[in-house]
Amino acid sequence: MTIRTILVDDEKLATQGLQLRLEAHPDVEVVDTALNGREAIRKIKTHKPDLVFLDIQMPGFDGFSVIQGLMEVEPPLVVFVTAYSDHAIRAFEAQAVDYLVKPVEPERLADALDRVRQRLTEKRGAAEVERLKTVLAEVAPEAVEEFEGETAAEAPAADRYEKMINIKDRGQIFRVDVDSIERIDAAGDYMCIYTADNSLILRETMKDLEKRLDPRNFQRVHRSTIVNLSQVKQVRPHTNGECFLILGSGAQVKVSRSYRDVVARFVH
Repeated sequence: MTIRTILVDDEKLATQGLQLRLEAHPDVEVVDTALNGREAIRKIKTHKPDLVFLDIQMPGFDGFSVIQGLMEVEPPLVVFVTAYSDHAIRAFEAQAVDYLVKPVEPERLADALDRVRQRLTEKRGAAEVERLKTVLAEVAPEAVEEFEGETAAEAPAADRYEKMINIKDRGQIFRVDVDSIERIDAAGDYMCIYTADNSLILRETMKDLEKRLDPRNFQRVHRSTIVNLSQVKQVRPHTNGECFLILGSGAQVKVSRSYRDVVARFVH
């Protein structure tokens, strides 16, 4: 995916330096730059970028004023860039993805972009969910209606569930980001955890593992299979009320009739 980006800084040399560092990241496309806050607001509304690197201290209209000036539109992701570290708390209160101190170090820039990519994947995944609604309604319309009738108060709080899982496998301990998990297959008291580029064995029952995972994202689609719904790219109807879920890696997972209401979980 391409990350369409605008750089905002009243110092041209700082903008040029950041632009040079961003050349090491081919998925980042700098679509424009701005020298002050008012110009930044205008260009952000025009280009609708995915990401803005935003200087905090600028004459007249500072970085926080830019954020306020975008309240009536869908804002892009923001990484604040400044020569001072004393604005960090306020920056994160403004929902910044990250906070970089000048001069920007390549390693810190890479870390910030990793966070941006994760946020964009989640955001674009939500958009994909909307495009799947028609197919899902055809597969299990009664389940969709039932799910839409649930209140927000009944939904579980996301912070109750694991963000990282430690897995001891082959004599090593792997820290696995839960969001990177595509599916989980059960084999007795062992779970096979699949990500896009790895598979690991965890000694734990499916029942216990389910308690650790957010059910809004992780749903059982078969007696022995759990799928991360945010990793589903396509739903393919099959015979007898069954369907296949196509995951980001290309793997196909069959949804049995007993669990077909899982497709309703895409509608949120």
